Amino acid sequence: MTDVFENYLSSTGGLSGEEINFSTQFFKPIHLKKGDFFIHEDEPCRYIGFIASGAVKAYAIDQEGKENITCFKFENEFATSFPEFVAQEKSRRSIRAVEDSIIYRISYPDYQHLLNQVPAWNGVIKSVMEQEYNQKERYLLNYNNRSAMDKYLHVLSNEPMLIKHTTTQDLASYLGITQRSLTRAKGQIHKSNTL
Repeated sequence: MTDVFENYLSSTGGLSGEEINFSTQFFKPIHLKKGDFFIHEDEPCRYIGFIASGAVKAYAIDQEGKENITCFKFENEFATSFPEFVAQEKSRRSIRAVEDSIIYRISYPDYQHLLNQVPAWNGVIKSVMEQEYNQKERYLLNYNNRSAMDKYLHVLSNEPMLIKHTTTQDLASYLGITQRSLTRAKGQIHKSNTL
């Protein structure tokens, strides 16, 4: 088990050292290459994963077959389709590696067992759910009904991880703009910075 995961669990403050040691045995590492799936849309959502290294994107495919990216998750974050995982239903979105990644995943039966054995995990999951909610709220506040330029400026100043780890195509999808609009916004900012 990597120190990254143990350090994360320690940082939550909700688990004792003994509980962390007990918990880690249920999380199995998987290595994803860029482009590999962690969760497939329309397949049962069987796992929650902790990203020890790398990054993933979550998206759904629309009627035209286009990816609509709803979020990115990076190192030290959990990734799953929570509502479908908890209900053990088919996922409404796919989660796919955007770079080579190591994810520690736990299956639903092991997750249930862990919650029963270590009640403090309820606090960890509550915290993860709150982060998910806050991320969605920030997304709506910062990217809805804004120009491509405003969206890109917000990313530059508040979410530099997106620029470092995502392609222009993926970032444009996430921001809800065309690749061309994003490229134009980047060009305008670069041009004004060199004047």
